[in-house]
Amino acid sequence: GLPMVTWPLFAEHFFNEKLVVDVSRIGVSVGAKEWRNWNEFGSDVVKREEIGKAIGLVMENGKEAEEMRLRAKGLSDDAKKAILVGGSSHANLIQLIEELKSLKLQRLNGN
Repeated sequence: GLPMVTWPLFAEHFFNEKLVVDVSRIGVSVGAKEWRNWNEFGSDVVKREEIGKAIGLVMENGKEAEEMRLRAKGLSDDAKKAILVGGSSHANLIQLIEELKSLKLQRLNGN
């Protein structure tokens, strides 16, 4: 339920950053700006001023930071509701369990 400072390194981190920063708008970007293999080190250095600025943006009391916190809290509440009995994640898990049971019964019955 809190805003995030993102620092992608490799692989899917950049997609996750886009989701957090641009789509959900609950985060601020700092760190690598281009994709590279996990074992490659670039020459880019993230300066402490950039890190401080990003942290400051999520910690301040301004309108933008408050809106980020409200969106993050809303997403957190939605996620918690989804795992409760009757929530979408709970229902999907129950459906998966029932499907697996059905498949097991089919195998045991030789079908």
